[in-house]
Amino acid sequence: MDFNPSDYPRPIAYTIIVVLAFLLTLWIRRFINRFINKSSIHLKVDPTRYNFIKNAASLIVFGLALFLIIYSVPEFRSLGTTLLASAGIVTAVLAFASQAALSNIVSGIFIVIFKPFRVDDIITLDNGKSGVVEDITLRHTVIRDFQNQRIIVPNTVISDQTIVNAHIGDSRMKRQLFFSISYDSNVDKAFAIITEEVTKHPLWLDGRTAEEKHASWPAVKCRLVGFEDSAVKLRADVWAATPEDSFDLMCDLNKSIKERFDKEGIEIPFPYRTIVYKTDLKKHAE
Repeated sequence: MDFNPSDYPRPIAYTIIVVLAFLLTLWIRRFINRFINKSSIHLKVDPTRYNFIKNAASLIVFGLALFLIIYSVPEFRSLGTTLLASAGIVTAVLAFASQAALSNIVSGIFIVIFKPFRVDDIITLDNGKSGVVEDITLRHTVIRDFQNQRIIVPNTVISDQTIVNAHIGDSRMKRQLFFSISYDSNVDKAFAIITEEVTKHPLWLDGRTAEEKHASWPAVKCRLVGFEDSAVKLRADVWAATPEDSFDLMCDLNKSIKERFDKEGIEIPFPYRTIVYKTDLKKHAE
């Protein structure tokens, strides 16, 4: 049966409306609170930042209850209609005036729902800037770059970008190391040196699958990937448990492999240039 306030005495009808509004608000707040807490744990953000959503839902429900009570009184019916129309106009004006802010809030809610990144994730934006997500608010996302500067990105902007997330899903990272050796150097010996230096590093991670190990694939995939004017270009694929470990591993291997190449006679070529001064040309002409 549909609820009609006119079917009940006014005090009882008003009480029923208030009780229903309270119960509905309680249910909505519990539902939103459970959802926000779960999402905040995943995003690693403070759930109190999203308390305004619960408060806004409560305000809307009790506001509708108030309009229903006013509208149910014949003497105030015209006033209720006027207030409802005025509220709609005010809402439209406020929405237009704060369009950018509301867009950021909606985008922040979408981030909570779809979770494209979390606090402490390393992400790269379309413009090439990258860093660690430090904070996610309803208006913007704060990214700490690797120079310890903060990049403040509005949620509407970051929601429209293609983001590279180094931590979502599998946090392991494969990094490709490139080396150039002379045509006179032994490629197989260079591969052996690279493999030895990689596998003895404590941050190296064996990225082979069980099938690849069973098929006796090499622990470090080394490839000859191209020929340059004065060098042969090599590539080694190395795995680490995290992006941070991957960067440290790359830096350490660049140093240790360079030292081993020097020790083992693997030449890393560099261009030679002959400089001729004009005075030398004049002497030669005489």
